Amino acid sequence: MQLAITDAHKAFKGVAAPDGAALELRPGEKLGLLGPNGAGKTTLVRTVSDRVQLDSGSVSLDGRALGTRDPRPELGIVPQEISVYPLLTTRQNLQVFGRFSGVERGALRERVDWALGWTGLADRADEPTKNFSGGMKRRVNIACPTLHRPGVLVLDEPTVGVDPQSRERIYDMLDELCAQGTSILLTTHQLDEAEVRCDRIIILDHGRTIAEGTLPEFVADTIGPSRQVTIWVDREIQGGLDGFEIGADSRHLSLQVGNVAEELSRVFTKIREAGYAIEDVNVRGPGLQAVFLHLTGRELRE
Repeated sequence: MQLAITDAHKAFKGVAAPDGAALELRPGEKLGLLGPNGAGKTTLVRTVSDRVQLDSGSVSLDGRALGTRDPRPELGIVPQEISVYPLLTTRQNLQVFGRFSGVERGALRERVDWALGWTGLADRADEPTKNFSGGMKRRVNIACPTLHRPGVLVLDEPTVGVDPQSRERIYDMLDELCAQGTSILLTTHQLDEAEVRCDRIIILDHGRTIAEGTLPEFVADTIGPSRQVTIWVDREIQGGLDGFEIGADSRHLSLQVGNVAEELSRVFTKIREAGYAIEDVNVRGPGLQAVFLHLTGRELRE
């Protein structure tokens, strides 16, 4: 494992978060770390970056146990907060952070040029970052800790507050890093992103790791593989239909089916025999949001 956290405990004002959490990041994968507010995600990220010391537990990187203040040259950390210097240009920020990360002067120009192209900001290289949009600042924020070619990159909410185009560009950037062999751990509240973009997912709740795996594995272990089917008909439904839930507009019906190929034709026949014409159909499989709510509940966490 490139990064492993075992039995992590940390208490803040009597509240433990994490409280026994564990994770393993495999070589070359994107691992999503999810959980409600207060589950311990950010504390784990800060522990890996040596900003927080655990009360108990262990962290290892490339098989090497990490202690407080141990050097971590193979690690890159992207914080949730924008950490670039607003009065410096993109190029100057990259140069400064490259030197912070130990990039030799002879290699720095090549690495900065690579980062400008990688982020799509080569044409804005000599503008102060204070003039940038949130998405552009995020890209610079991600580029700065990658100049030394870390084997493991840890990101805390890398797409918070950005537009869809910038979000897509950021994940394209991360895909490129993975293709080059970088292992990525990211925390996010964007469940749709984690579902599509991550190879595996870990879910924390109340400081503990409660689930780990891929979406199909989660579905099989929790809510099952049934599909939600929604059907719109040509007029308001009178008197209801057995086996269907009627929508608020009285023109669409919904139900759960276990086998779409076998059951859907019978569903259509029943609707037509009741005198309705089918105008549209939507079949939706169980997603990460349904699994997440099933595991963690719907209670708000502040």
